[in-house]
Amino acid sequence: MSSTYTTQITALAEHIDMLGHVNNAVWVQWMEQVATEHWTRDADPAHLDAYVWVVTRHEIDYRGNVKEGEVVTVRTWIAEPPRGARFDRLMEFTGPDGKVKVAARSTWAIIDRESGRILRVPPEVAAPFLD
Repeated sequence: MSSTYTTQITALAEHIDMLGHVNNAVWVQWMEQVATEHWTRDADPAHLDAYVWVVTRHEIDYRGNVKEGEVVTVRTWIAEPPRGARFDRLMEFTGPDGKVKVAARSTWAIIDRESGRILRVPPEVAAPFLD
């Protein structure tokens, strides 16, 4: 079983758009927040110092709305081994009604912090996040 990370986020007034639900840009911010929390929790501390991740692509399916004060449960995981420098991360945001409100796939690329260059994902970096 791959490493999963689950957390909860409450929709605050500043997250809400003129239609009364969480703004699309906020979902992207939450995706980055949750991905970073997962990386920080499960990565080797030496890897936290050596590497940084950047997003190269987001695919987001909006399936429902979340209003101010509602709590979403977020689950994220890595479904497949890395491809070169890239790693795909999946996320589901489930509303208080138990339905998935947002499903997303993000592609992240790894960068060597010291050189600033992109590199192939080292197997030891990927290992804690895979089967």
